[in-house]
Amino acid sequence: MFKSVKPLLTMTTLALGLCLGSAYADNLPNVVILATGGTIAGTGATATTTVGYTAAKLGIDQMIAAVPELQKVAHVTGEQVAQVASESMTDDIELKLAKEVNRLLQRSDVDGIVITHGTDTLEETAYFLDLVVKSNKPVVVIGAMRPATAISADGPINLYNAVILAGSKDAIGKGVMVCMNDQINAARDVTKTNTSDTDTFKSPELGLLGYMQDNKPYFYRMSTRKYTVDTPFDVGNLNSLPRVDIVYGYENMDDIAMKANIAAGAQGIVVASVGDGSVPKQMYPEYRQARKAGVIVVRSSRVGNGVVARNGEANDDKEDLIVSDSLNPQKARILLKLALTKTHDSAELQKMFYTY
Repeated sequence: MFKSVKPLLTMTTLALGLCLGSAYADNLPNVVILATGGTIAGTGATATTTVGYTAAKLGIDQMIAAVPELQKVAHVTGEQVAQVASESMTDDIELKLAKEVNRLLQRSDVDGIVITHGTDTLEETAYFLDLVVKSNKPVVVIGAMRPATAISADGPINLYNAVILAGSKDAIGKGVMVCMNDQINAARDVTKTNTSDTDTFKSPELGLLGYMQDNKPYFYRMSTRKYTVDTPFDVGNLNSLPRVDIVYGYENMDDIAMKANIAAGAQGIVVASVGDGSVPKQMYPEYRQARKAGVIVVRSSRVGNGVVARNGEANDDKEDLIVSDSLNPQKARILLKLALTKTHDSAELQKMFYTY
């Protein structure tokens, strides 16, 4: 548990006796851990507090020093990029994080990156990075479902496995990965499936990439979708991202939420609709009004699995709509935010949803 860390251990580099850029006699990889907060850095009132704890309390130096086994598998340094619970993640933090990841990966003395993150929006940040990281070096995003002070806290083993994975040559070119509970998942496919179980991150239909076993990653598949160096998305000169909102579909839904999003300046709206992204008849006028205003509309599904078929439950060609393919609504929003920095052409945007 991270709570055993003494407050005096505040300098990661000194605590571990490491410094990136210096000469090493061994062949251990150099891994940088970027911390953003979350439950993995959380603390509770007691060792049995797993609900009602305070997230984002421990600093990266404390987290690293609490897992001394890291010294045996990599030369590790840490940086505190943010300190928030992930429900409070913002575009600004994502952009800052992505730019720092790209800056570090350009260095010859950095072999891989681990990012600690709250689990609520972890899948969104991971997919965002998967689209904007410009390196084949491993990037691994992790979190924890139990705070650092809890009995059987899962943060330390997740951190340990992630450092091994980030430093592994076998992980090069695999895109951004999420490594928790001894499982390796692709950033595009993974989602949080349970509110509290440690085995919450799954790729329900497409399956995980592999496992961590006996201090080594074992891969069984790769994504066929393009990522990292094979995408056109570059955040280097971006200081903000287009506003994209999500409208949730339900029985007897009306156009109030969609009107409000458009009025607030949304450039794109992802509709997490029912079934195969079905469009209620009362919503067609608002979809058309959005398109007349230049707002991109993406049909996604609240179901969580499956492909939203183009020209299936709506005449997408006629209405000039986009389908999310197999991306869930929150992932579709991430892709649309980045895609809108490149084009507003609906045909080109649809190609992106079939490519990334």
